[in-house]
Amino acid sequence: MAITCYHASHEQFSPAELLGWMKLVEAAGFDAVHSSDHFYPWGERQGQSGFSFAWLGAAMQATQLPFGMICAPGGRYHPAVIAQAAATLAQMFPDRFWLELGSGEALNEHITGEPWPDKDTRNKILYESAQIIKRLLNGETITHEGAVTIKDAKLYTRPRSAPPIIAAAVTEQTAEWLGSWAEGLITIHKPLDKMKATIDAFHRGGGKGKPLYLKMQLSYARTYEEALSGALDQWRTNVLPSEKLQEMYLPQHFDAAARDITAKDIEKMVLVSEDPAKHVAWIKQYIELGFDHIVLHNVNRQQELFIKDFGEQVLPKLK
Repeated sequence: MAITCYHASHEQFSPAELLGWMKLVEAAGFDAVHSSDHFYPWGERQGQSGFSFAWLGAAMQATQLPFGMICAPGGRYHPAVIAQAAATLAQMFPDRFWLELGSGEALNEHITGEPWPDKDTRNKILYESAQIIKRLLNGETITHEGAVTIKDAKLYTRPRSAPPIIAAAVTEQTAEWLGSWAEGLITIHKPLDKMKATIDAFHRGGGKGKPLYLKMQLSYARTYEEALSGALDQWRTNVLPSEKLQEMYLPQHFDAAARDITAKDIEKMVLVSEDPAKHVAWIKQYIELGFDHIVLHNVNRQQELFIKDFGEQVLPKLK
């Protein structure tokens, strides 16, 4: 049985709004919550960027659900700071937190004023950071110089068991590399044949038996027209090629690049339907591929409707 996660999109909604929905999410039957982590939204229409680590403490206190979040080490966050934050959350809420790491986007990381690294360098930072975080969570004192520098770091507050560290991949090449060291994989949905190739690559690299997380970008509303227009309004910037998503560094850049995105473009990248049964069928296809954590991100603004209707008509059919 797959674990279904509600996606808390800090780019789109204020921390107070998201916090207010958590009890609804729990009551609706979601198994967990997945949090984004952004300094900037992807575009002006989204318009938010709450601090995820602060929000997580409040949200986890408000419910009994497990929570996970994805962030990028090495730019805004030194890995020692991520380790400290993860340790604190996992200590307060035992066995209810998992951490996801990715190589990041210029949109969020450029604010430090440091040059934006190329992909190979970002991968080195990601790998070294993950090892540092693991060792700190295990109680070691770390000094290291490489793509990341850390000196005499030790965590005094640690949880009884370290949270798992999941890593993010979009390409097969990255997924295969992650298989050798990550404790699990998170990726975004794409056509089933390409999705299977990503899973196979992760397994080939050493990831067999490790958990697989999938973020599904969908748009649900009571009519198809509402679902499609809501997705176009909120998520048009996110259907751009992944290399563009990683390199542009201001919301205005994304808005300009997405000016000519059409509803047809959205339909290729977002699962749009007003029919809960269609969403059930789509989700089941990915569960059958082997994903055991399904992160459901309703990209439009109708969150309470989504939580209610999926709680009644979708989640029970996935149990």
